Amino acid sequence: MREPPAGRRGRSAMNRRALLAAGAAVALGVVGAAALALGGDPTAGGAATAGGAATPPAATATVVRGDLVDTVTVSGTLGYGERSPVVNAASGTLTALPAEGAVIRRGEELYEVDRDPVVLMYAPKPMHRSLAYGVSDGADVRHLESNLRALGHKVKVDDHFDLATRAAVRAWQDDTGLPATGEVTRAQVVFLPGEVRVQEVRADVGAAARPGQATLTVTGTERIVTVALDAGRRNLADEGAPAEVELPGGAKVQGEISEVGAVAETGEDGEGATVDVRIALGDPDEAGDLDHAPVSVELRGQTRRDVLSVPVEALLALREGGYGVEVVEGGSVRLVPVTAGVFASGRVEVSGGGLRQGVKVGVPAS
Repeated sequence: MREPPAGRRGRSAMNRRALLAAGAAVALGVVGAAALALGGDPTAGGAATAGGAATPPAATATVVRGDLVDTVTVSGTLGYGERSPVVNAASGTLTALPAEGAVIRRGEELYEVDRDPVVLMYAPKPMHRSLAYGVSDGADVRHLESNLRALGHKVKVDDHFDLATRAAVRAWQDDTGLPATGEVTRAQVVFLPGEVRVQEVRADVGAAARPGQATLTVTGTERIVTVALDAGRRNLADEGAPAEVELPGGAKVQGEISEVGAVAETGEDGEGATVDVRIALGDPDEAGDLDHAPVSVELRGQTRRDVLSVPVEALLALREGGYGVEVVEGGSVRLVPVTAGVFASGRVEVSGGGLRQGVKVGVPAS
């Protein structure tokens, strides 16, 4: 077994390189566990302490007991979430378009073709056929009837388009300014999951409206932060977990992870698999009018409660493998092997070697 280092000048170049590697691991939020290779009982004058007192280190820090939270800071984008095209099915001339940033809700006009409105209704899937009396039963009929009822029309919500449904459709068409035919076509209604915000207008008033043309790009209306998280750090993102968002300018906003992608996506070069993480802001108004803005996000991972920790720079990489710390008691210094746990906020969980709260350990001079 080797003698303990005579102060900090006794560390080998190999130890310094190992410490640098450990520091890099800390920056990545890695949880390390080192197996001890030292023999004997270091607290009872065994091989690790042979040679007696060493030169006291230049500075010391205190072993602290408390909670330690593994965190990582990643880049994200503040905006309104995923973008979706609004695909037109009407033929004619575009006679009205919304302003970018406009919020459109159920029953309101998305845009206008030949002065007839194309109206938003809520449904989980796009409308794929015209709906009229005698059409076969289906979920799309139910979605139409649900919207008609929400807009104040008396109708039974089921999968069947009956005469009462036709009457409700005619009443809605009359209120909306559409020909009261009793038939709803894809040129009149667009099914989307909910209210939308116009992200981009992709056509001009007066241009020809063609079926299959994307006239608008829309998003949801909720302010969210999207993070493409390295798949290897997936353990840091759990739905419902807190997250802190730093906005451009330095202001910080509290948020909560609302959704974590189930499938990792690989970059074009075949490397860098990521999962999408979405974070809802606790107070969206704190983000102001920022859209598609770069932000920093602090994610919290594993929490270790009531553990001992020391500053990361107190760790020594041992020639025999694993880590140790220099314990300073009175005028003596002894090298104590430890097991490293969670790294967080510049500290590392340590155990073993008879460590206790309040003990002084050596650190480099600041």
